[in-house]
Amino acid sequence: MKDPQRNKWKKAAAEAAAGMVANGMILGLGTGSTAAFFLDALARRIRREGLRVWGIPTSKKTAARARQLRIPLTTFAKHAEIDLAVDGADEVERGTLYLIKGRGGALLREKIVAAASKRMAVVADESKLVERLGSLVAVPVEVVPFGWQETQRKLEQLGARPSLRLIGGKKAYITDGGNHILDCAFGPMANPKDVAHHLDHVIGAVEHGLFLGFAHEAFIGGPDGVKVLRR
Repeated sequence: MKDPQRNKWKKAAAEAAAGMVANGMILGLGTGSTAAFFLDALARRIRREGLRVWGIPTSKKTAARARQLRIPLTTFAKHAEIDLAVDGADEVERGTLYLIKGRGGALLREKIVAAASKRMAVVADESKLVERLGSLVAVPVEVVPFGWQETQRKLEQLGARPSLRLIGGKKAYITDGGNHILDCAFGPMANPKDVAHHLDHVIGAVEHGLFLGFAHEAFIGGPDGVKVLRR
């Protein structure tokens, strides 16, 4: 499958999700390639319809892109609750709409935004759909740099097979929060809730990429158009 085809599916899913946005909404603006298509679609609606919305971005990259597109931004200091968060995902489990997120490195801010949202919509192409979480990708775990090796050992004891995320094979990847990421290859998970519970209690781990119970619907682009999945 060629990337241009997948990009076409991502774009279709993002444009469908942009149709959910109503005047006056506070939006959570996701990070990643599919979320970027949503920003483009949202900016078009703002220009064409005079739509009045404000976004809280999940990364510095998203904030910069939103400013380029003239999407008004706001903060949690001004708005305690988000009406709708729209974000991508690295895996979407059928039925539950459980997610793995964080390959783009923004999982901490993405989860803060998701948790503060009345509703979360996921945009993705059909290659991200799985029967069990962990089938395609590892679970990113954001960890503080101090003693990360000890945090890694704790994760190894959970059977996580963690590996430090690197840039160019040499330098540790640094998140917007100044942390490292350990990618944890659990494999297909029979009970992601148990895995999430254990990760929640690892000292040195700031947050993990298991987003369980956050997504209300998923806009999935594919060769037959966009399907809307609900949990």
